[in-house]
Amino acid sequence: QGEPIRVLVTGAAGQIAYSLLYSIAKGDVFGKDQPLVLVLLDITPVMTVLDGIVMELQDCALPLLREVIPTDKEEVAFKDLDVAILVGSMPRKEGMERKDLLQANAKIFKSQGAALDKYAKKTVKVVVVGNPANTNCLIASKSAPSIPKENFSCLTRLDHNRAKSQIALKLGVTANDVKNVIIWGNHSSTQYPDVTHAKVNVKGKEVGVYEAIKDDSWLKGDFILTVQQRGAAVIKARKLSSAMSAAKAICDHVRDIWFGTPAGEFVSMGVISDGNSYGVPEDLLYSFPVVIKDKTWKFVEGLPINDFSREKMNLTAKELIEEKETAVQFLSSA
Repeated sequence: QGEPIRVLVTGAAGQIAYSLLYSIAKGDVFGKDQPLVLVLLDITPVMTVLDGIVMELQDCALPLLREVIPTDKEEVAFKDLDVAILVGSMPRKEGMERKDLLQANAKIFKSQGAALDKYAKKTVKVVVVGNPANTNCLIASKSAPSIPKENFSCLTRLDHNRAKSQIALKLGVTANDVKNVIIWGNHSSTQYPDVTHAKVNVKGKEVGVYEAIKDDSWLKGDFILTVQQRGAAVIKARKLSSAMSAAKAICDHVRDIWFGTPAGEFVSMGVISDGNSYGVPEDLLYSFPVVIKDKTWKFVEGLPINDFSREKMNLTAKELIEEKETAVQFLSSA
């Protein structure tokens, strides 16, 4: 076992973190022989909750966990980090417009970006989960000019997993039999779940999803809507937002950054759009299909885009441009 890596989880007293911390601490994300120091950041009023979570992590008696540091101070939380998982954000309350949410979160992610810039390693990998995740991630990145933009990503893996699982359920196969679905754009209801290039293993043979399902109207209609609105459906049923599935998606996302993507497979991640070949405007944090090797992601190039896809990709880009403009206004007036 080598040197421990330092991993920060923000919003550590929240329900996503409660599902996430155990998986990280037991080695599901960084491997079974990688020791860890876990840093837990949250706001001052919930520090006693964090104390309870520290006790629980201790009581799991996990061999990889060298230290757990609960804190409400950015200078402690962001120091010398290898990985930052930014889960904590201001949640949307009833009657709140999306722009109110953007305003509250622009401040948080500007401050956290500046703290990353000041205290973290320049090689730090930053994953933003707190919503609106794409725009929060862009703000954090812009507030950390000394850390490469490519080191910032936001979570669209939950949407990616939702899309995989809907296809698997429809065909009566396992989620592992489905690969190369794509989430384009924003982690919002404008996202575009695209299975045009997805493959499914049916009885030992790999076929295109459109060919396997033979129901274009479902694939272009209900399938897309189900994935776009799944988060809201979970809230309606559970009276709480997705936590278990969000934590699993974070683990998948970070593990792929750490160990790379399997040969012949790509995954969806919100990344900086600079230099993409799909006509998505530059300087947006937009979800693309990527492959990852040596902790570095690359766009999957050369996928043909039909008119149906193009329209949906443009629509979600438009929303991201508007969000970015709103956030930039708040930040310049702050």
